[in-house]
Formats: sequence, structure tokens, C-alpha cells
Amino acid sequence: MLLIYAIRIFFGLLFLFIIVVGIFLLYLNINDFNPAAHETLKPTTQAYQRQVPPSFRLISWNIGYGGLGKSMDFFYDGGKRVRAGKEQSEEWLHGITAWIAQNSDADFLLLQEVDFDAKRSYHKNQLAQIAQVLPNHEYVKAVNYQVSFVPVPLREPMGAVKAGMASFSAYQSLAATRHTYPQIVGWPDRLFLLDRCFIESRFATTDKKELVILNTHNSAFIDDPIKMNFELKRIQEKMLLEYSLGNYVIAGGDWNMNPPAFAPEVHFGGHRFVPSAVAFPQDFFPADWTFCFDNKTPSNRFLDEAYNKGITGSTTIDFFVLSPNVQLTNVETIDLNFSASDHNPVVLAVVLKH
Repeated sequence: MLLIYAIRIFFGLLFLFIIVVGIFLLYLNINDFNPAAHETLKPTTQAYQRQVPPSFRLISWNIGYGGLGKSMDFFYDGGKRVRAGKEQSEEWLHGITAWIAQNSDADFLLLQEVDFDAKRSYHKNQLAQIAQVLPNHEYVKAVNYQVSFVPVPLREPMGAVKAGMASFSAYQSLAATRHTYPQIVGWPDRLFLLDRCFIESRFATTDKKELVILNTHNSAFIDDPIKMNFELKRIQEKMLLEYSLGNYVIAGGDWNMNPPAFAPEVHFGGHRFVPSAVAFPQDFFPADWTFCFDNKTPSNRFLDEAYNKGITGSTTIDFFVLSPNVQLTNVETIDLNFSASDHNPVVLAVVLKH
């Protein structure tokens, strides 16, 4: 009799658990962030300068929401921790904004993993803080991570997240658009992961053409090249179309893959090189398109442990791609030793071929 009673309790609790999980998934499914394929973005402010000159500089930086600095390991990447302490997070965000302020003379700044309101970064509006040190730049933002409650890990759930990307410019944009990447993960995983996208920003140039700058953040933790190519195809089509119309095209950001046939310099700045799970296909763009990356310094480090230079794995997944009418002057990954983010900023200098 006692055994029967225990079995009833067990199955009753199991049924209750299934009901609770089902209601939770239904709630998330109803409230799932489902952006349009193309969304018009409006700049928060307006820059003073109207036309982009022939030569200029861009910076791309995944700031890791100010929570993935040098001493951090992360559970998604094989580590144990979910978030840094509040004081540590604030210190890393201060380091990020301070470096951006020191480089505020850059014409364009492409940022990834910026938290607008998230538990993991103690609900700081990081974009507002960064905008304060770039008073002469206009910017647009695109949400790519909006989840009411991320339930993993069970011991310490990530909770609510609202984050995304931002593109800053010292020039007035003609238009800006958020372009959604195709979903390459299935249900229910897609309820808790990022809704990937790229930002298109358009500018007038002094020779009456348009400069099209794309800020991208491609999928992570995907080791299937075929799935990754679904995303690449979307941005490739946009880039080839704009170039065919006579425009200048620059795409940069966190591609989450090595550039084509990437080989680091022997010493790699004293860092330990580990290749990414997938690499950019070598023949994805025509031969006259240019991949711009620095093979002397890694742009990203692994998060399975706190960073230990020369021991912790690092690689290069942040770079730029230029259309044939844009000439590379210089590209450099700034070695900050991953002090405030798991990525280093990449600085690009180019000249438009009039």
C-alpha cells in the first residue's frame, strides 16, 4: 500500500513538472522575439558631417557585454561561471568605454554584444554609456538577443536578456536597416539563443556614390559549415548586389569563423593559436574581393578558463571584407590581452578608389 502511494506521488510530481515546463515553453514561444526580415533603423542622434571622404578608419569590436574580461570563464564555452561580479563587470565596462574614448577619432565603430538591459550585466544600459564618449557620432542599434528568461544553467539561470549590436558613425547616414539571418538552430533551442542579424548603414561619398557598411555577428557554437553558409549567403547576396550597383561595400564584425586559409604568424604575439570550428569558404567571394585581418594578433580567446597568455586558446574571427573598389591601407588587431572582453578590437584603414 505504501509503495502504491509513493508511486502515485512520484507520477503526480512528474505530471506537475511536465505541466510547468510545458507552460514555461508555451510562454516563451508566445513571447519569442521574432523580428522582421528587414527592419528600418533610425539613428538616435545625427552626425554633423554629410559626406564620407576617400580615406577613413573603422573599428570593429565585440565587447562581450562587459562581462567576459580576462579573469572570466564561461559555462557556454566549457567554463563554470555564469556572470562576473558587479564590481568586476563595471570595471571591464569602464575599460571598454575608456578605450573607445581614446579612439573616438575613428570614423566608424561597429560593436557586437552590447547589453541594453540584462541580468548578466546588472541591467546596465551599456549603449548609453558608450554613446556618452562619442558625442560627435550618430548611432543605430539592432536587437539580436531578447529572451524573457534564459533557464540555463539550472543552478544559476542567466535570466532576462536584451542585447544586440550598434553601429556608430561620424557621418550622417542616408538609411540603416536590420537584416535578419536565417534560423539555423531548431526548436526549442532557438527560444533561448540569439536571433542573428547584420546592420546595413548607407552613406554619401564625395564622388556621389554610396558607401555601404555592414556590421555582422554570425552564429557561434555551430560546427556545421553547411549551416553557417546559410548565413553567409544572406550577407554575400547583399554585398554583391551593392557592388553591382556601383557602391563601395565594407563588411566587418564577429564572423565566428577564421578567414579563408588563415595561418597565424609563428609567434602570434605570444598567444596560443587554436583554429575555429569552421573557416570562411575560400571561394565564397570573387578573387578581387579583399579579406582584411591581422595574423600577428588574435582577435578572440576561448572562455573555458580565465585567460592565461600562451596557454589559453585564442584565434582570429573578427575581420573585414572589402569590395574591389575599396583599397586596404592597414589593418591591425589591438592586443589588449583580452583585459576587458574576450575579443580584441580590430582597426581598419581604407581608401575608396574613385
